[in-house]
Amino acid sequence: MMDWLRDHPEVRTIRIAAADLNGVARGKRVPARFADKVLAEGTKFPYSVLNLDIWGEDIEDSPLVFQSGDPDGVLLPTERGFLPMPWLDAPTALLPLWMFHPDGRPYEGDPRQALARVVERYDAAGLVPVVATELEFYLIDDSGRQLRVPPSPRSGKRRTGGEVLSLKALDAFDQFFTRLYDACESMDIPADTAISEAGPGQFEINLMHQGDALKAADDAWFFKMLVKGIAREYGFAASFMAKPYDMWSGNGMHMHFSILTKDGRNIFDNGGDDGTAELRHAVAGCLRAMPGSTLLFAPHENSYDRLVPNAHAPTGIGWAYENRTGAIRIPSSGPKARRIEHRVAGGDVNPYLTIAAVLGAALNGLEDKTEPPPAFRGNAYDKQMDQLPETWAAAIDAFADCPEMRRIFSAHLIDNFVMTKRQELHYMAELSDEETVELYLDTV
Repeated sequence: MMDWLRDHPEVRTIRIAAADLNGVARGKRVPARFADKVLAEGTKFPYSVLNLDIWGEDIEDSPLVFQSGDPDGVLLPTERGFLPMPWLDAPTALLPLWMFHPDGRPYEGDPRQALARVVERYDAAGLVPVVATELEFYLIDDSGRQLRVPPSPRSGKRRTGGEVLSLKALDAFDQFFTRLYDACESMDIPADTAISEAGPGQFEINLMHQGDALKAADDAWFFKMLVKGIAREYGFAASFMAKPYDMWSGNGMHMHFSILTKDGRNIFDNGGDDGTAELRHAVAGCLRAMPGSTLLFAPHENSYDRLVPNAHAPTGIGWAYENRTGAIRIPSSGPKARRIEHRVAGGDVNPYLTIAAVLGAALNGLEDKTEPPPAFRGNAYDKQMDQLPETWAAAIDAFADCPEMRRIFSAHLIDNFVMTKRQELHYMAELSDEETVELYLDTV
């Protein structure tokens, strides 16, 4: 890893960081000349740092804080190594970390370690998950009291409405997107297609499928940081907040995945359009876990403003072929590319926890060989089907009590996340609508 720094002598400072349970980067600034020490020994954070609330405050009565003396865990570099941080003025490198106990055991409260635990289950079964994400975000002028579309860097004009798949909307921010794609290339983030979405100033960028679920989650996490940072270069915000505008569509993070054997065979492919029994088992696992995992797909108060009927986000727990009203969609594709699209998560999620929840639930279904209900046809919003938890409080309770989540995540992580969300739920009641938007707009 030091070779990267030697090849980039202009880099004088580095950031060392790990994702907390909310997906917020927590870390330190280190002079580049001391990077060799970090690589050799790692660094230390209190365990509690990965379990802060959305304001960055300790969790009251957490066993990680005063009860245990607020001890340190050991943070070591991930396999990703150094990455440029193109949104900063001074040449700077990011060194992603994950947490371990001093004796070398992975720390179970680290969201990246939680995903690694799921990947290890796949490996033990002789399987490889292939993962892609689609991330939606808004470009927003937040300089005034009211949020609005920023002026185009090209024309200086503001767009007034959403334009789905509009080249004109993309071209209005061509300088931003060109800069963003160049930055993705430098960070090895496989950014593919960009489209304009239904909301004014709303866009989506797809990150390509890859057979390394940890890298896919890393890329989504880095991408969110990058988009926000590049946007500020142009004088506006980029937000993955689930629902920044009441009257416009929310931001989602759709996840596509297939599952391969070690010799590269897609276990969902039966040569036809319907897919295999294994595809149905994976779907059934995802559906069974969906009420309990909703908190990971909708982790904040604002998340539930997105999950309402007829708002381009799922509310019913059902699946269908080539149908975007469903929580789970089987896209049309060639048989070898047969895959599942999980459409519940908002753009405000922690990618590590979301990908772990989906892949873990699918593996539960494969292990149990459960069958899903019949695929529905038509508009899911008009169907009589079980519904996702409608409120944040209900989702917290469902996650805390869900046996499927206990198969995927450690009890330690579940308990920490529940304490975090119950603390946030309590204090969010004191915030006005404007304060809520201000809190979430840049944070998530």
